[in-house]
Amino acid sequence: MSEEIRDVIIVGSGPAGWTAALYAARAGLNPLVIGGAIDAGGALMRTTTVENFPGFPEGIFGPDLMTKMQEQAEKFGAEMIYEDVTDFQLEGDVKVLRTDDDAVYRARTVILSLGSAYRKLGLDGEAQFSARGVSYCATCDGFFFKDQEIAVVGGGDSAVTDALFLTRFASKVHVIHRRDELRASKIMADRLLADPKVEMHWNSQVVDILGEDGGSANAVVLRDTQTGEEHTLPVGGVFVAIGQEPRTDILGGQVQLDDHGYIVVQEPGTATSLPGVFAAGDVVDHVYCQAITAAGTGARAALDAQHYLEQQSALALAARQSLADGQNSADGQTTGGTPAASDTQTAENGQAKDNASQPDSAVIGDTALSANSAAASTGNSAE
Repeated sequence: MSEEIRDVIIVGSGPAGWTAALYAARAGLNPLVIGGAIDAGGALMRTTTVENFPGFPEGIFGPDLMTKMQEQAEKFGAEMIYEDVTDFQLEGDVKVLRTDDDAVYRARTVILSLGSAYRKLGLDGEAQFSARGVSYCATCDGFFFKDQEIAVVGGGDSAVTDALFLTRFASKVHVIHRRDELRASKIMADRLLADPKVEMHWNSQVVDILGEDGGSANAVVLRDTQTGEEHTLPVGGVFVAIGQEPRTDILGGQVQLDDHGYIVVQEPGTATSLPGVFAAGDVVDHVYCQAITAAGTGARAALDAQHYLEQQSALALAARQSLADGQNSADGQTTGGTPAASDTQTAENGQAKDNASQPDSAVIGDTALSANSAAASTGNSAE
């Protein structure tokens, strides 16, 4: 185990993680980013052109955006390792993280920007044509399917929202749902069903996604959930919108989660249920799920961590000062208020001789003088 205790460790290297690293690095906290062994960079690494991130009027390729964010944070001192955290010990003043290569890292604060994963259909064709006709983000990729017929898989609010958005570009949107009614809110469902560009496929399940080797997806195979009959539906693209899953299982219940598995934070801040542990990005957000909103929470998490470290430093300094003051007070009482045993014995011997050779009045006078001297000695010690 490394004995080094860092100020900040950031787990995750998407927009939230790198923005947190940028802010922490500029604050002089020398953050370590544990970015992942396989999925470093987050969901944007699987996205083509990003046109809704401010500062890029011509759009920017998803991986290029993440590279720029990483370079900017590293410019100010952030450090990156391409490993996966396999064990979290988040309680206590010092947090301990173990990675897949059995390395151990320790920090006073941890920022969790673990992100979320799109829930998938689990089909071979889905994996084969991912980013080549199969997408999980309508706002990211919808424009690339202009004037084409496309399919949206799902029946909840996410699917309905995506389908309505995609009607801006597609000639027709086929909404595929395995039940006979939508699970989305009534107002959203009514809006979808009233759109002339939308065609519903009720009681239908996608059992395969087809396409040419080296090419893009061009059809889906649908199975009727009541009759079991199958047929092929030609489409230019497939948008899977069956929900997201936050990557929180690995935390082992150490921080408070909501009913959907997302980390609960103390809004408007990013503090979790454990002191010194903060969370940002899609792992706390199941509403917006955008790169720019994730980046914003990353900035907040870094600022919250910085403030927490400053508070802890101030408390530690106050505790040390209080301890020092108490020790000084104890030392003063020992040296100024209570004579040492040998001095007391010497004084008693001297007084006994005086008692034998002088009258009682002199003894009283000497006793008064001794008392005055003791008082003076005590006064000097207090000064």
